[in-house]
Amino acid sequence: QVQLVESGGGLVQPGGSLTLSCAASRNIFSFDIMGWHRQAPGKQRELVASITGGGITNYADSVKGRFTITRDSAKNKVYLRMNSLKPEDTAVYYCYAGNIGVRKTDYWGQGTQVSVSS
Repeated sequence: QVQLVESGGGLVQPGGSLTLSCAASRNIFSFDIMGWHRQAPGKQRELVASITGGGITNYADSVKGRFTITRDSAKNKVYLRMNSLKPEDTAVYYCYAGNIGVRKTDYWGQGTQVSVSS
């Protein structure tokens, strides 16, 4: 059974920073891709950032230049460093891990709340 556990969310003022962590119960190299998605009230869950097994990263246009996804394979963790936070970044952030192709699977964490307000 795969478990993804997020941590690091909280309340921050606009312009502030937070780092989210996702701890996986399995070797992160067993996943083709990992990343972060977020869902705000009344909105569909959207991709924020992702990183492939080969280290290729992708970011939503809205967070490019502000957010950075990194990983630490020794700790089976993926991080999301969020800088210059805006009120519109307020959402529940979910860790994601998945496999593609024949082995296609999707795993989600329980989410961590990020609130950006003054």
